[in-house]
Amino acid sequence: MISIIAITNTHIVLKDHLILNGVIITEGDRIVNLGEMNKTDIPGNAQIIDANGNYTGPGLIDIHTHAGGNAFFTEDPQRAAEHHLRHGTTSILPALYYNLSREQFLDGISMMKNASKTGSGRIIKGLYMEGPYLNPKFGCEAENNKWTQGIKREEYELLIEEVGDFAKVWCIAPELEGIEEFVADVKKAIPGIVFSVAHSEASPLQIERFIPFGLKLATHHTNATGDLPKYPECRGVCVDETVNFNDDIYAELICDSRGIHVDPYMLRLVLKIKGKDRIILISDAFVSEGPVPEGYEDVDDINFDFAGEIAGSKLTLNIACRNMFKHTGSSLCDVFRFASYNPAKLLNMSGYGEIAAGNKADLIIVDHLMNVKKVILSGEIII
Repeated sequence: MISIIAITNTHIVLKDHLILNGVIITEGDRIVNLGEMNKTDIPGNAQIIDANGNYTGPGLIDIHTHAGGNAFFTEDPQRAAEHHLRHGTTSILPALYYNLSREQFLDGISMMKNASKTGSGRIIKGLYMEGPYLNPKFGCEAENNKWTQGIKREEYELLIEEVGDFAKVWCIAPELEGIEEFVADVKKAIPGIVFSVAHSEASPLQIERFIPFGLKLATHHTNATGDLPKYPECRGVCVDETVNFNDDIYAELICDSRGIHVDPYMLRLVLKIKGKDRIILISDAFVSEGPVPEGYEDVDDINFDFAGEIAGSKLTLNIACRNMFKHTGSSLCDVFRFASYNPAKLLNMSGYGEIAAGNKADLIIVDHLMNVKKVILSGEIII
């Protein structure tokens, strides 16, 4: 029997406005109706969820993360996925990282494909390939990077074959010698792939030549990127400037509570330049057991290593949205755009990222600070 759910007494978050005192009707895994409560019929056999005046938005879409719940996806994908799901993320792309060997990449691909078929792993919609060909000068240190001996087809062709269109995003450093052949081979095998400039000091020309191939994303924008000064004491034009300039390129942002990954002023600047349609919030969550340095005792969304340096985030997207409120003054509609609508649009995920009749019944109920009260995945109540 198909389940019918009516979410009542809720403010519905749409792309650019709210429907106050609204109702959403789902049937099976689809949204079938929505509107103001006093103008929308509720089926008599519907299970009622009273939102108690809270907000209902589309499930969040995290396109770039490594871990959740203190577990790497490559170690325990179900545990990591469940952590994100309980915090409102209903679609996710785990990242496979540059420090994996070819065999570890292949194992990770197989593990994520299998995990995506069951349990909380159903939120896994594909893979974010953060490597293998990135610049070791920018966060891809040579001692842990197994891919620094040049780009060779015999080393990467099996990766492309095994992952297929389960890869949704593939990161590259456009300045690397031989990257053109790699990009062409990936594009031929996976026509819908999104390329992302990452861990790079590429020039504008080196980046822009790949836009026709599908380069339309910047990995954790303003992090792990270089500068190319032509003259002493003069700032050069490099990755960040190229991403800001090009309207076709989306900017991923890690928005932590202290504004450490991206300074609040920089967040506001990027938002002003790129506009609301080209910002994507990510968690880029990681696991690190280092102690919290003095002065950061109240920080619970950042990891530190044993040297006291930042080691990625502990974010979930609902917290990233909350931080975006604080740092930029963005509205509730805005942050759902950054964390759901825009990622879905980038990845061409039809039926996701927006509350509309016929779309997927991936919904979350949150309060005004993005605390998650209820999660519905494909029409199934999770919490």
